[in-house]
Amino acid sequence: MKTSGALLVPSLSIVIFLLLFPQDHCVKIIGGKKLAPHSRPYMVLIEGQNRTLCGGALIAATWVLTAAHCALNSTSKIILGAHSRTKNEPERQIMYVKKKFPYPCYDKDTHEGDLQLLQLKKKATINKNVTILNLPKKGDDVKPGTLCLVAGWGAINNKLHEPDTLMEVSIAVINRKICNDPKHYNYNPVIGLNMICAGSPKGGKDSCNGDSGSPLICEGVLRGITSFGKPGRCGDPRGPGIYTLLSQKYLNWIIKTMKGAV
Repeated sequence: MKTSGALLVPSLSIVIFLLLFPQDHCVKIIGGKKLAPHSRPYMVLIEGQNRTLCGGALIAATWVLTAAHCALNSTSKIILGAHSRTKNEPERQIMYVKKKFPYPCYDKDTHEGDLQLLQLKKKATINKNVTILNLPKKGDDVKPGTLCLVAGWGAINNKLHEPDTLMEVSIAVINRKICNDPKHYNYNPVIGLNMICAGSPKGGKDSCNGDSGSPLICEGVLRGITSFGKPGRCGDPRGPGIYTLLSQKYLNWIIKTMKGAV
């Protein structure tokens, strides 16, 4: 679910410092469209603790990338090849987590580093319904105005009504200065350089509760992970969705973690 920090505008020095870091919160698909079954075969459906819902991306045969704030335990299901949230589809591969690797500098209070790697207990069977989403070669920033896609099984309105099938919405990257201005987040929290702010100037298009951890695809490349937005304001132009940017330091951590895991 979405959360918010204290209603406090930090001093200029603190703002400049915090701009170097990402934040976290949670999010869903607002104003999106239904997808053809299994047309996004890299998508992962995560059933977490207390029946919470998250998304993720299969980035290797035994690895899923999601958000750090997605809570999992030993019984959490990692579902590959899903289209329906509830139906027992033959394309599904049910997996369980061998080990969780939240980003080591993730801080639930400052919302830094909202990334988590999940090492699966067994390899996924790669086929037309389950495929790997490649990491970007470089951790470049994404320019304002860039069109991106985000998919998920999260809520489709602020009453938290969840669809049964995978949904997707097209959104545009918004300049961080705009996202930090008084009409938007007003530095509460700070939208930092390791974050992507994206939505629609008119609102009505957004990710929301249940979409946390879902991949943000910009111009065909994985660029971010769904992180947070303003509580109860999914699709509100004053609170566009925020995504953890896969910056170079995060990519380095992902690659190092995957190589070093036993």
